[in-house]
Amino acid sequence: MSQNAFHDVQSLFDADEAPEMPLASGRLPSYIKDHRRRLRERFMAGGAGAMPDYELLELVLFRSIPRQDVKPLARRLLDRFGDFNRVLTAPVVRLREIKGVGDTVITDLKILEACAHRMARARVMQRQVISSWDALLDYCHTTMAHRETEQFRVFYLDRKNVLIADEEQARGTVDHVPVYPREVAKRALELNASALILVHNHPSGDPTPSQADIDMTRQIQNACSALGLTLHDHLIIGKSAELSFRAEGYL
Repeated sequence: MSQNAFHDVQSLFDADEAPEMPLASGRLPSYIKDHRRRLRERFMAGGAGAMPDYELLELVLFRSIPRQDVKPLARRLLDRFGDFNRVLTAPVVRLREIKGVGDTVITDLKILEACAHRMARARVMQRQVISSWDALLDYCHTTMAHRETEQFRVFYLDRKNVLIADEEQARGTVDHVPVYPREVAKRALELNASALILVHNHPSGDPTPSQADIDMTRQIQNACSALGLTLHDHLIIGKSAELSFRAEGYL
């Protein structure tokens, strides 16, 4: 998000923002109650598409923090992480650095993140990958695009290219993840899989493969070929785009 965009968000918050302070009476002032009611009504009438990120985040925080104005906290979260998706996927340790974020807020954000992953996963599991390719890409972006460290996962397919397993193989650092080709192939045999798709993310946002990515993919392809397994593709997930080894001629 650009600096100008942050200023725009701030001006929207400032329009009716109350001082951030505990409520001595334990009851919400009418202007906060009215603001919450208006947001809820607008959400029910128009859905999430009718609301910018900061208002959607407020709706979440209403339930986490029922007794104070949450606009200042929503603003701090968006200022730090940039958008709604990155707030949900932010590491717990970084969320705790934000003033006003406690266990309840973290728990609610992580429940929402888990729900998003579960819903996206339901659209691809036990389905024929070719006919649900866009859903598979959406799932990869939902679960991996905003991670701050690399994750390597494998989609295992049966003879009809139906997705039968989605497994995380390894987690790494901001620019490296350890992968063991033999373990990938061994797991395929255990699952009675016939084919697989490799996926990992680049926290930098750029999905261009490194030489290490290319070498690792060739090693896995060789291991798969020796066992009669098909490596359909290796996807690298960036912030807003993905790269297919198959489409780019690496496989």
